[in-house]
Amino acid sequence: MDNMSEQSAEAPEPGPRPPGALHQNRVFLDLFWDLAKPEQELRLRAVDSLLQYLRQSDNQVLGAFTHVSLLQTLDRIKDKHNVLTVKKKLQRNAMFGGLFGVLALQQSGRLTQEPQVVLACVQLLQSLSPHRQHLKDLPTNTMMDILSQVEEDVFEQVLFSALQSDLSTPFKTPEQLHLLLVALQRFPRTLKPKKLKKLLGFSTIINQDNVPRLTELLKTVANSVKKEHVLPPVMLDLLKLSLKEDTFDLFWTKVLSEGLLKEAPGPSHYLVFRLLGAALPLLSEAQLKQVLKGEAARQYSQHTLNSQKPGRFQLAPEMDTYVSSFLQSCEDPERQLAVVLGFSSLCNQGCPVVPPSWRTVQHLRAPALDAYVSWLQSMFLQPQLHALLDVSSKKPRAEKDDRQGWVHRLRKWIGARLVALVDNQQLKKEERMVLEVSRFLLFHAFFRTTSASSELPESEQEMSVPLQDDTRAALANSFFSLLLSLHHLPQDQASEEDDAPHRRQLGVRADGTMWISHLFDFAQTLLQQQQHVEAGPGFGPAQRDAWDSLLVSVSSLKKKMKKCQSPENKAFLQLFLLVGLYLFKAPDELLDIIRDLQSCVERAHKKKRRSKPGEEEEPAWVEVLVELLLSLLSQPSRHMRQVCKMVFSSVCPHVTQDALGAILKVLEPEPEEDDSGLLITDDNQDLTRDQDEEEEEEEEEGEGEEKKGEQEDSESDDDDDEDDEEDGDADDDEDENEEEIQGEVDEEFRLRLMKVLEQQNALAKEEDSSGEEDLDDEAMMKLDQSLAVVFSEQKKKMQAKKDEKSKVKKEKVLIRDFKIKVLDLVEVFVSRQSSSPLVLSLIQPLLTLIQRCMSSDRELHEQDLLRRAANILRNDLFRGKAYCRSVEDRSQELHELMDSLLNKALKLHDSSVALYYFSACLYLLKVLRGAAPAKDTQDAADTVRFMGHVDVPRVSSLFRAALCSFFSRRKSSLTTQMFSDLFTRFPVLCVELLDTAVENMTSGVREHQQGQACVLVMRALQSRDVQLLLCGDAWTQLCSRVTDQLAVSVQTMCGSQQRALKDKLQQVLELCQCVLGHAHRQKLPLSLEPLQTSLQELSSTTSFTKTGRLEDTYWAVMKRFGVMRPKAEKLKPNPADEPKAATKKKKKGFLPETKKRKKRKVLETTDAAANIQPKTDTNQNNNKQAKKKASKRPAAAGAPAQDSPSKKTKLPHKKKKNKGKAQD
Repeated sequence: MDNMSEQSAEAPEPGPRPPGALHQNRVFLDLFWDLAKPEQELRLRAVDSLLQYLRQSDNQVLGAFTHVSLLQTLDRIKDKHNVLTVKKKLQRNAMFGGLFGVLALQQSGRLTQEPQVVLACVQLLQSLSPHRQHLKDLPTNTMMDILSQVEEDVFEQVLFSALQSDLSTPFKTPEQLHLLLVALQRFPRTLKPKKLKKLLGFSTIINQDNVPRLTELLKTVANSVKKEHVLPPVMLDLLKLSLKEDTFDLFWTKVLSEGLLKEAPGPSHYLVFRLLGAALPLLSEAQLKQVLKGEAARQYSQHTLNSQKPGRFQLAPEMDTYVSSFLQSCEDPERQLAVVLGFSSLCNQGCPVVPPSWRTVQHLRAPALDAYVSWLQSMFLQPQLHALLDVSSKKPRAEKDDRQGWVHRLRKWIGARLVALVDNQQLKKEERMVLEVSRFLLFHAFFRTTSASSELPESEQEMSVPLQDDTRAALANSFFSLLLSLHHLPQDQASEEDDAPHRRQLGVRADGTMWISHLFDFAQTLLQQQQHVEAGPGFGPAQRDAWDSLLVSVSSLKKKMKKCQSPENKAFLQLFLLVGLYLFKAPDELLDIIRDLQSCVERAHKKKRRSKPGEEEEPAWVEVLVELLLSLLSQPSRHMRQVCKMVFSSVCPHVTQDALGAILKVLEPEPEEDDSGLLITDDNQDLTRDQDEEEEEEEEEGEGEEKKGEQEDSESDDDDDEDDEEDGDADDDEDENEEEIQGEVDEEFRLRLMKVLEQQNALAKEEDSSGEEDLDDEAMMKLDQSLAVVFSEQKKKMQAKKDEKSKVKKEKVLIRDFKIKVLDLVEVFVSRQSSSPLVLSLIQPLLTLIQRCMSSDRELHEQDLLRRAANILRNDLFRGKAYCRSVEDRSQELHELMDSLLNKALKLHDSSVALYYFSACLYLLKVLRGAAPAKDTQDAADTVRFMGHVDVPRVSSLFRAALCSFFSRRKSSLTTQMFSDLFTRFPVLCVELLDTAVENMTSGVREHQQGQACVLVMRALQSRDVQLLLCGDAWTQLCSRVTDQLAVSVQTMCGSQQRALKDKLQQVLELCQCVLGHAHRQKLPLSLEPLQTSLQELSSTTSFTKTGRLEDTYWAVMKRFGVMRPKAEKLKPNPADEPKAATKKKKKGFLPETKKRKKRKVLETTDAAANIQPKTDTNQNNNKQAKKKASKRPAAAGAPAQDSPSKKTKLPHKKKKNKGKAQD
């Protein structure tokens, strides 16, 4: 017993020695007891321990207890689950019982030790195989699992004779074919070609005679897995067999290409495509090239094109997974290259179907990657369209126009593909390859070869087809995308001198030079080789002079960086290099920018050297630089946007009010400018833009009331609604445009038509005085020509107006995008110079921008602009830890700004916009107050009373007016939370406004406002800072006034049942609880009798039904007066008073229709007899009458009483029988 107790007390952790049975049971039970405990950590630990216990224990009986005979177990399974002897309704259970029994034997690991048991299991599975309706292919799969475990001798001596019938008919079902394939793989010595020929009649499975049968069988396989979207194992085994039998060409060509792929696009095609992806690791280089140039690859390319339509099934992600796994596991660069080239050669009119950012190549080895880049460059220089597998039915003709279109698409894709290779961070690439791609794109985008030179390898490359201007423009865009990728490219790890972990630099080569600097030097080298290379047609003498001046500026900046590595010099250097390269893309636009930029940098450095410590004026070069950055931001380049942001970040300490005003002028243009000075230079759009803005203002006024009720919705719902509104607004705009056009047509177009028709009628009257005959052919031709001219002119006018509308809309989108880019500069300035007084000038423009975006049509770009502006204002400015602390000379200005912002918030209709205005007022208060002086002798109350430069009387009057407006207006844009934040952050103002809040506890315009006044007063009373400011008599007087107001409020709500009054009562009671708590703790001399009397009357006049929280709060308040909550007495129900419930009839099971009708007749007779008897039990009679009425309702409503025609035929015979019985 002692030993048993010691074992039971052991922990559930498994020990090194095997425990006894008792110990195992105890451990198992302890784990289950821990699972039932309420502690979550204990339950999780028990689950983990239980999993470990089960993994280490013998979880199978047959595997743990070797003395249990497998043959006896199988006999018991066959007796228990015999399909032939059980009832018909239990046959399905017997089938699964036998199957799972065999699975248990197979998983025990002992099956291969007893050949007779193996034979019996296979025979049982063969008997279960015909029941495919229930078991599907589970028996055959189990037989294949058994074959994968047994030895070849056992198969030859025991199983071959039993499986001979299944193996001899492989083309009967896919399962039997798969069984034969598994046997061929596992037992090649037994199933030799001679024995296979004796068994099947042929020595190879895949031969010319079996192609039709194999094709039909594979169609069945494809249809069986069309919902699972998987590759059946029989397909892969069949492919392996074809490789083993050296019949791969026959199998792929005849069975797949000329068999399955001849079917309509569907499961058969998808089966071949999946087999194509799965076969990549099994094929040689020659076979890979053959397959990727064949019909299967062409059909896959066609499927990829067609599946791009919405709602179509796409197999491309599965193929990408196949290719990625092959490239990852393959060590042969030649095979990797064959696969990548094969998929890159699948084209549609010259453009490959795989996207340029095809990321499956991230596992390429270095030799394969170099060969792939060389192939792309050679295909760019000398396009070989015949080497591509194009799925287009339109083949390129010999004409130049048709061929150039295909070549343009191919070259455009190659440029984007080269950029994607460099941009792929997971792809291991050498610096040499990156440099080669960069030089290649720069050369062919902006230069052309006049004569070959050995010094320039790019000039020695010949082009079979000259580059078009469109191709050069696309290549230029690809080059600047490459610059962005190089800007974020991490430094090569091989350049690290030590193995210490440190952050690698971005955009820098191994030798420490910037990538963009090397490309700038390469462009200079190309410009010096004028005999062999010439720049584009737009690069003239003026551009060359600007380039030479840039070289001087760049060299001077590099010298300064060697002396002092300042972020400012680095930013200017990157800006010069990027602008210099952009000079090739936009030669005419950047000439003035380059000159101004050079003057800015020179003046900046001169001013730095000559600046004196006492000077406060910032140099004027900053203003010019900001204008230049705004001009550069108009370029559609993300790289330019990042560089401009970096340059502005370096010059933030030098920004002046005028420079910041230039940025704010873009965000908030004056009304007379009308956004026309930002990006748009067309002259014919002023009138149309004015009309559009007037329409937008009218829409904003109409939508103002609808947005009031949507403020409490969740963000996700708002996003969905906004999407719906965008679609609806777009449709409405189109309808309005068509209506406007139609309205104009009704005047001018009708007059012109009438004029043409009158002329034709007049001619007819002159020729024929009767006017009754129709026009002759010549007159009809003239009329048709005149009408055609009128309609064509009108159509051109309508199209021109539509184009004008769409152009104006695009211009608005460009303006919004430009404003979003400018907000980058604002965000940088706020984050870097948050303590600067200039930050205060950003508040008003950002608030106005938010207000305009909230009142606009809420398009996508408007939402992005709103989100960026709100994020800057709320997170970076209002919630920032650093803020402006030197406002001595701007105190009056900030007070006036606060006054205007608060008045603006009162006039708004949208509380979400008013929240930003109110938060801005609180931020200005924080700036005016500043930080309290750090003095050791200063009292805590003095610290709370410190308000800095805040004019407390003036500010108190402002917020008092706002508070009075909130309590006196039924619909106000202000909320309780706004004033609660004011009370919490500024206790001095809270004390000044408490009287107003206390007065409005009873004088508010509605019960809601009175309740919110109670909430504010309670927040103030709970504040420790307010208690420090109001100490002694002032605190007692405040509590006394609040108590009097509470007594009046409670007295006015006696007998109220409205929901608004209930809410107010809840807030009043919570305030009562707060005041009484202070009174009891601080022993304040308050007169509480009126309040107690009002509260006692409240319980007798107001019901607290279904308001548990209200009732709990009420009795918590009454407990302060010593009145306890009465306990509710539970009354036991008297059984004598309750009526006897009718006994429920036992629910009957399923009965045949004939028996139901007999029962129904018996029920009717019993009911009739019950009606004659005296009424002894009223409840039972009532129940019977109710059932009788319910049964008669369908017949009364005209519904047929019978469910099927067979019942109708049987019903008359039954009635006659019953009548005969009744007569007898």
